[in-house]
Amino acid sequence: MSNPVTHTWILQNEEATLSWGRRFSDFLYPGLVVTLEGELGAGKTTLTRGVLQGLGYLGRVKSPTYPILETYSLSRLYFYHFDFYRIYDKNELEDSGFRENFGGSVVCFVEWPEKAQGWLPSVDIGIKIKILADKREFTVVALSEAGGLCLEKWQKLGWL
Repeated sequence: MSNPVTHTWILQNEEATLSWGRRFSDFLYPGLVVTLEGELGAGKTTLTRGVLQGLGYLGRVKSPTYPILETYSLSRLYFYHFDFYRIYDKNELEDSGFRENFGGSVVCFVEWPEKAQGWLPSVDIGIKIKILADKREFTVVALSEAGGLCLEKWQKLGWL
């Protein structure tokens, strides 16, 4: 993608992360693959919780570290939350059949994508989260035309 859209936010606390996720949910549509990178405790699952709240999900959102995948059927789309933190052998991924879960009517959020490098489909939006003392730095980059369209909607509303 030429001239990818990139933007960085500094979020002050957990509530700011949840709020950011709720706003981000308005611009998601089926077929997007979003990766979340950052060390343990950076806020990847908190961000996902905010997105799910924005999509109308009222239940508990937990990290899918052990099951690898949590699925949510929402009114306007299906949302799949992957966490590859505990993947040590890429053959585990192949045996799990995880690739069948991408595409079509699904938005996929993927934590620890580097553990599945070379096995994931094309990524549309990459989010990197850095811990800055008591704050978080979120850097978002559009990695495909679909991701660019998503972030351009934010830009038009003045949120980028």
